[in-house]
Amino acid sequence: MTGAQWRKSSRSGNNGGSCVEVADNLLGVVLVRDTKDRDGGTLTVAPDAWRAFVGFVKQS
Repeated sequence: MTGAQWRKSSRSGNNGGSCVEVADNLLGVVLVRDTKDRDGGTLTVAPDAWRAFVGFVKQS
């Protein structure tokens, strides 16, 4: 999406392995993609669902 500002997950390592990028600067959506395959597809998630997911992961 135009205007997406991607950032790498703070949980991703610096070894080029399993990395996830998130763009949460757009109104009404959060975008998620694989750093290794940026053209391979993007997940589009509602902001409330993203917050719930992140909260769940932090508890695990």
